[in-house]
Amino acid sequence: MTTPTLFDYREAVGPDIIEELTILASHVGNRSIKMVNSTAVGGGVAEMLRRVVPLLNEMGIQTAWDVIEGDEEFFEITKRFHNALQGQEDDFQKEVFEAYLANNEKNNKTDFDEDLVIVHDPQPAALIHWHQKRKNRWVWRCHIDLSNPNPRLWEFLKPYIEKYDAVVFSSALFSPQLAIPQYRFYPAIDPLDDKNRDLEDVYVEEIFAKYEVPRDKPIVTQISRYDPWKDPVGVVRAFKMARKYVDCRLLLVGDKAADDPESEKILAEVREEAGNDPDIHILLFNPSTATEINAFQRGSDLILQKSIREGFALTVAEALWKRRAVIGGAAGGIPAQIIDGYTGLLVHSVEGAGLGIRRLLNHPDFARELGENGRQRVMDEFLITKSLKRYLLLLLGLDRPMGQTIFLR
Repeated sequence: MTTPTLFDYREAVGPDIIEELTILASHVGNRSIKMVNSTAVGGGVAEMLRRVVPLLNEMGIQTAWDVIEGDEEFFEITKRFHNALQGQEDDFQKEVFEAYLANNEKNNKTDFDEDLVIVHDPQPAALIHWHQKRKNRWVWRCHIDLSNPNPRLWEFLKPYIEKYDAVVFSSALFSPQLAIPQYRFYPAIDPLDDKNRDLEDVYVEEIFAKYEVPRDKPIVTQISRYDPWKDPVGVVRAFKMARKYVDCRLLLVGDKAADDPESEKILAEVREEAGNDPDIHILLFNPSTATEINAFQRGSDLILQKSIREGFALTVAEALWKRRAVIGGAAGGIPAQIIDGYTGLLVHSVEGAGLGIRRLLNHPDFARELGENGRQRVMDEFLITKSLKRYLLLLLGLDRPMGQTIFLR
């Protein structure tokens, strides 16, 4: 499949949206952006940047993408940071912070001369320390749930974050008090990506057959990284509760990001909880199998994203785009996508997820209605064209005296 151009999105979003983006880009003019994150594959940030960067370049915004380097120790530290920022208790020693800063300093080896530098998530956040006399603008883009951060870690990171010119969060719930302006906009999915484009029914059948997942009964699926905050163990338990009342299968499909050393441990816990149950299918995937992920979503009767903490969960938007009924944890950015009882169901517990599975499998008309409403919700707010618009508005907004909080529509 060839890489889509901006023009190719007209059928998905309408010609008016494409014209609007073209006009905005002309106002932005000859500007440049550098995106910085911690992994080129795995996880939603890399997935979004893979498409946003070339499209921004096509619109005349010179956009580069740098991936920081780190050893196993560094990524173990930043995984602890990720968990602690989402509320997990941890006792950080001075040596941990020193190792984190040392790795950030090692990565301060390329030029950061672009008009706007956007640093994604905590892993490279301290890079700003070596650019305090800059002439350009730096923005920290936080994709994770920062509603209840570990106090000691946040006390360490906050002074670095406040060196930025602005920050971007996905939800008002994640916005701590900061001395710099805050912007908010949602992540987005690409409707033309292999993971989201339309597929032939025969291909979907072939993929389920390839991985020996029978479609002889309703299929409940969760697709996400093997991460404790995605609660895959809780998904297995919810499925077991629901299956006592409605016959179904569970499909768990997960990948492992290069910067996440915890995945193997969580995967082992999931397998232990599942046991030898023939109705539970556990697969380990990588991002190169996007079309097969698409097939699993389209071939499922119900999609779960039972997160306990969640920055956004692109898998929810993906499933809604495919008109699938979704049950999501009432955490982080998921409620922005799932309006309970209208575009999906929100749950707060394993028991709630089990009841939700029973409800939707026993009422397929209601499930279809949720899917249709969800598709429209994604069309309105969560497609890549909306993300492009927000980046363009961010460039324009940073030209002007900045207020404290702006929602970039």
